[in-house]
Amino acid sequence: MAVLKSVELYKGDLPDGLDLGGCIAIDTEAMGLNPQRDRLCLVQISPGDGTCHLVQLPRGDYDAPNLKALLSDASVGKIFHYARFDLMVIRRFLGVVCESVYCTKIASKLARTYTDQHGLKTLCRELLGMEMDKEQQCSDWGVDTLSPEQIHYAAHDVLNLHELRKKLDGMLAREGRAGLAEACFKFVSSRVELDLNGWMETDIFAH
Repeated sequence: MAVLKSVELYKGDLPDGLDLGGCIAIDTEAMGLNPQRDRLCLVQISPGDGTCHLVQLPRGDYDAPNLKALLSDASVGKIFHYARFDLMVIRRFLGVVCESVYCTKIASKLARTYTDQHGLKTLCRELLGMEMDKEQQCSDWGVDTLSPEQIHYAAHDVLNLHELRKKLDGMLAREGRAGLAEACFKFVSSRVELDLNGWMETDIFAH
């Protein structure tokens, strides 16, 4: 379990020259769950060392060249929880297609078939022995100034994704499903494209 060491909050973009290593955990906060209506407000990033970098995106200002360069860099691994949503709002508002994606929710569904509980809070409790405070999940992320509680919540949503990946990778390998998980991670980008083009509620593999 990672301990939060520091949080940096930036307005509009990451700073020049910031090196976050070869694998980052990412989350997003938006005004709602419909990317056609609800704007992207915040992108959270952690390199897995107890630090977190938050990029607050003002309404209509999505230039963010440094953030876009990082998200589009295929040499940098990217860990999400429920990548389908995060990749959708990133593509919708930043115009970036993320590669080298890992999704802890997909990994959990393939590895933890003994349960239907695959939320981040549940994973952290079971696999890491920690409790997460989700009180700020439904707060107003479009405010000009984030509250200390929002900043704390946003940082903790990415703080432990590296550790969760290690735990889930061990379970996937044990059950012989690592290759299947990797194939699913690669498909998420196509699933997002289907979502954004009108097939969100349609199972294209159904009869």
